[in-house]
Amino acid sequence: MQSATPPAIPTLHPGPTNSIVDVAGLKVGHHERIGDGWLSGTTVVLTPESGATAGVDVRGGGPGTRETDLLDPRNLVERVHAISLSGGSAFGLAAATGVMDHLYEAGVGFPMGRPGEVVPIVPGAVIFDLARGGNFAARPDASFGREACLAATGEPPRLGTVGAGTGAECGGLKGGIGSASAVLPDGTTVAALIVVNAAGSACDPRTGALFGQGLLLEEDLADLGPGGGPLRLGVPDPAEVAASRELAALVPTPGLPATFATTIGVVATDATLTKAQCAKVAGIGHDGMARGLNPVHTMFDGDTLFTLATGERGAPDLAAFHGLLSCAADVVTRAIVRGVLAATSVTTPVRTTRSWADAFPSARG
Repeated sequence: MQSATPPAIPTLHPGPTNSIVDVAGLKVGHHERIGDGWLSGTTVVLTPESGATAGVDVRGGGPGTRETDLLDPRNLVERVHAISLSGGSAFGLAAATGVMDHLYEAGVGFPMGRPGEVVPIVPGAVIFDLARGGNFAARPDASFGREACLAATGEPPRLGTVGAGTGAECGGLKGGIGSASAVLPDGTTVAALIVVNAAGSACDPRTGALFGQGLLLEEDLADLGPGGGPLRLGVPDPAEVAASRELAALVPTPGLPATFATTIGVVATDATLTKAQCAKVAGIGHDGMARGLNPVHTMFDGDTLFTLATGERGAPDLAAFHGLLSCAADVVTRAIVRGVLAATSVTTPVRTTRSWADAFPSARG
């Protein structure tokens, strides 16, 4: 009996900007402060005015979140109007209040009665970056959320050391914001925006190579080279890896990590999904996080992923939803790698935190 031929694996390609704004209707804004004790910021993802169906999956042992219970499929509200991602640990949850204020003034939110009587629904999550600029009290507040909203556009978002990724670190090297997208064979877009700030590392301590490098598409490196040109990514020189080991940049610290962490982000699609399906997408997105970071979901991380579904396209059948889930994991991994590659070294009164590119210049082609 002849076995059936397995289905061909579709060749995916990014959307026009290879970022989360390839999901039509989404906007991204950053606000950050660097210097005078500051090294932190906030990033907001705004939905269309009518909102987007949303879900969440929290895997880290030390989360800092807001409005995640509301996203339980058993609960009332179906659509959210923004996602707030911020530095500042639990203090940074205040940034979402500024996002709410901005949306309320624009008349955007869950209707509660007469015109203008709305409650914007703004779930959020935070990373730990306290004191990385030198001042423990220098952390985002509501004004950061408002400023991020004012800066939000449908243009490709800035990547690297910006917004919520300003103070991010990753395994002793600089973290940051990354984004990636893919278009499925049926035309559905899936994308991610990730704030990479992990207790674990994005690269192999034996070689310096990025864990998620094998999932990159050619287009993922097209805008990350010198002057915004293409980047040729190679294997780090062993001498650079040894030097990094000596500086403890890649060696796991025995016992407790040097700092708390947390990787957070948003997976988005233009498909029509239920809240339960959005939660499933967020959960599969964590598989993509595990491909790009090691260790992941530790007790010192609050790893959290949200999913937004704008509903511009129809609801997928089971086979199409399977493909969407697989793609969601891949765009998360690719966004993590792009965030690490786009990050820039930072010097503060505390220390100098090198980017992966500066730690391993030989790997940049």
